[in-house]
Amino acid sequence: MVVDVLYFAWLRERIGQPREKVETQAATVRELVAQLSGMDDWHASALSDLSAVRVAVDQELADLDAPIAGAREIAFFPPMTGG
Repeated sequence: MVVDVLYFAWLRERIGQPREKVETQAATVRELVAQLSGMDDWHASALSDLSAVRVAVDQELADLDAPIAGAREIAFFPPMTGG
């Protein structure tokens, strides 16, 4: 399947692009992260500390073990704070 992967804030800066289309056979977010981290040093660096990264699958907050079958969009971003 092909998914749009979006990066926000410092993740976008480290990876060098705000979004990309990725062909994947990953079943979960965690498997997708492993695939992305293996692409190059920029992805590996940005995704090295997953405690500092949040994820949304089709605009719904999800955890790393969330399934991604049928998803169209996976977004990675730093934790949000409110005020």
